[in-house]
Amino acid sequence: MAEEKRTLTPEQQQEVRRQLELIRRGAAEIVPEEELEAKVAEAVATGRPLKVKLGLDPSAPDIHVGHTVVLQKLRQFQQLGHHVQLIIGDFTGRIGDPTGKSETRKQLSEEDVKRNAETYQKQIFKILDPERTTVYFNSEWLSPLNFSDVIQLAAKITVARMMERDDFTKRFQSGQPISVHEFFYPLMQGYDSVVLESDVELGGTDQKFNLLMGRTLQREYGKAAQAALMLPLLEGLDGVNKMSKSLGNYIGIDEEPNQIYGKAMSIPDELMLKYYELATDISNEELAALRDGLADGTVHPRDAKMRLARTFVRMYHGEEAAAAAEDHFVTVFQKRALPEDIEEIALPAAELVNGSIRVTKLLTLLGLQPSISEARRSIQQGAVRLNEEKLLDPNGEIAPNDGDVIQVGKRKFAKIALK
Repeated sequence: MAEEKRTLTPEQQQEVRRQLELIRRGAAEIVPEEELEAKVAEAVATGRPLKVKLGLDPSAPDIHVGHTVVLQKLRQFQQLGHHVQLIIGDFTGRIGDPTGKSETRKQLSEEDVKRNAETYQKQIFKILDPERTTVYFNSEWLSPLNFSDVIQLAAKITVARMMERDDFTKRFQSGQPISVHEFFYPLMQGYDSVVLESDVELGGTDQKFNLLMGRTLQREYGKAAQAALMLPLLEGLDGVNKMSKSLGNYIGIDEEPNQIYGKAMSIPDELMLKYYELATDISNEELAALRDGLADGTVHPRDAKMRLARTFVRMYHGEEAAAAAEDHFVTVFQKRALPEDIEEIALPAAELVNGSIRVTKLLTLLGLQPSISEARRSIQQGAVRLNEEKLLDPNGEIAPNDGDVIQVGKRKFAKIALK
């Protein structure tokens, strides 16, 4: 069902152009672009907000900056007056999206999904406007389907169409198993769009097949087909791989301000503008000025990166925390001095033997390292200091004093309080 063409006033035409400029920012692909333009024009002419869908399977409890690329785009739609349909895939999450996977994913328990979903919602609303967001759980309409309903849904798509997915094809050709239930993941994601009559669906470039399935099924059910807007995948701090918690190349939006700032300062220079464009809330005008300044040399890359780090902290912890994190970074890394506000952590005297303690044990007791092996590795790498003096013996002991400062790496500090 194509969008009806309307005659717009000059003011409405200008508003459509303004909206499309922001919507296209950072987009890798829009399918089909002319339909999205028509939908925006219809929304401007009628005052009816677009219903913009994002489905999230809560397979992990925490959100990092890579996840926020689509959330920032949703926020832009909200700023333009549109409404977000946020689908927590509590039903689809039990299967797991097979996209990009070389083997069948482990199915999550209902308890895992619910626990992760709670954390997701808390973090998501650091970005999205709750007043312009409706949260759905797709078990609401997927759980009641009976076997006859499922057969009817499956009958609308051929196996050949499913095998167009690159990951399914590769697994089939290499003899890797493909479970039948994995075929139902894109069907269920597409059926979400049918139920909610979504106008636009967002996802990463790796989600193209799933997003287009929504268009196909909407047409099969006699509804207007959604437009699909795909966004690039954001490389992590290593500058090579997609941002991922498992690879350790991520910035978590719930991390402490100093952690976020320090990690942002390690973003490769060549990726700075991409991070600004996809993962921050600066305006298009600010982005253009920054791009020009870096190109003509009037903006130093270090200053641009500090602004990026400050922006991330401000977005997730506020202006005051951003200013404090920048002061901390300048003090510790540029002036190479200890920060003034080091957290004091109690060290029970009972942990000392003849007044001494192994450094590895001390680091774990203070919460500076999660395990003895990690503590040992930090010492071997020269990353541990006592009162600014390096500790190099992984088997060594020290006799700590009240007020001693232990440092691990560039961002972890603790002041010892003997109890």
